[in-house]
Order: sequence, then structure tokens, then C-alpha cells
Amino acid sequence: MTGAARNTTPPRVADVISEYGRCLELVSMDPNFENISVGLYVKGSVCTVWTFSRKDGAQERLSQVRGQLVALGGMEAVEGTHNQVRFACGQVHERPLKFLLSQAVGKAPDYASPSGEMSIKDLRSPLTLVVSGGESNGRWVYSVAGEGEAPNPGARLRMVVAGFLRYGEMEKVGDREVVFSCGSRHDALVRLLMPYSRNISSVEGMMAAEALRGQMTTGTLGFTPPT
Repeated sequence: MTGAARNTTPPRVADVISEYGRCLELVSMDPNFENISVGLYVKGSVCTVWTFSRKDGAQERLSQVRGQLVALGGMEAVEGTHNQVRFACGQVHERPLKFLLSQAVGKAPDYASPSGEMSIKDLRSPLTLVVSGGESNGRWVYSVAGEGEAPNPGARLRMVVAGFLRYGEMEKVGDREVVFSCGSRHDALVRLLMPYSRNISSVEGMMAAEALRGQMTTGTLGFTPPT
């Protein structure tokens, strides 16, 4: 069994875990294809999009999801496969990957991230949040700023930075500066994380609800619970 293999015989769960590693995240229902479940398995630095569904077109759907992981998350397709990706930095950014899979499966197949400046309207202040990046001491550092007038903007920006630390597993290197643990540039992940980082409390509730919905299925799929 390989990343590009197509087999009409349902595989055993143990075989899938042995081949592709642990299940990092599971989307229990794909709204864009027959409500199948789609999982993301991780082994070493390679991530595999997998489903146990044998419905016609399921493998093509996995390829489509893989394409969105590349387009929305800046990942690289593993050559010779239809459902495997990795980050060029060699690390597996686990928490961002969970959000990335959710969008890759849940958004319309033709959905595309916005381009240009990395900015978003804050939901809890009049500010527009802007993230910019640049190299510093061999690492790509992202700076978080706010445009506009707001009471106590510094406190608000500190909360947004805390969101990047929480959901991006990033490291704080300044009052409003963060880096990914690998030190590499991941603009696509920053764009992905911005809506979550501006609204921590709502995201925590969403994640708890999703984890609860998945409890009845993920235990048999080698799933790693959220931390």
C-alpha cells in the first residue's frame, strides 16, 4: 500500500496506521463529497490524506483535498502520490495542520485564500490587524500590528499574539513578534491562522465541540486527541 495506491478491498485500521502513522486529525463528514470521513495521518515528515470510504470518486476527492493543503497551507505534494504532502521545512506543524485540514475539506473545492497584504478586520475592536514578516538572525519573524484607533490597542494585540502562540505553536521573540518553531517562512499558515488568533474564546468552544463530535469514531483510527 502506497500513497498513490488504489485498492477496492477495505484495509485494516492497523495496516493504515502502520503505513501512514497516527491520525492527527479527522473531519467526520465531508460536506463536499458524500459526507465521507477524511483523516490526516502523520509519519515522519509526511502527511497522508486518507479515508476508509470505498465510494466511487473517493480517491479523486482525496487528491482534491491534497491540492487544497498545498494551496491553502503552502505544503508540498509528495511526488508519485495523490494524497501525500509535507512542509518544505521538514517539520510537522501539528496544530495549524488541524485547522488546515478542516478548511481543505470544509471549504468549497475552488476556495482560494486572499492574496496581498496579510490583514484582517478585528472582531473585538475597530482595528485592522496586519501581519508582516522579515528575516532576522536566520529566522523569519512575523510582526503583529493594528491599524486604526482603539482603546488600549496594545492589550488587544497581545491577545492576538497569544492566539498565534496557541494555534500556530509559534514562539514569541518580541512584544508583538513571533516565529514558527522551524524558523522558516510560512505565510500561508499565517493567513490561515489569522481568523482564529483574533478570537480565542470562540475558537476554543468550536474545538471542544468538534472534539466531542469525533469521540465515537476517532478512537479506532489511531487518532491523537487535541492538546
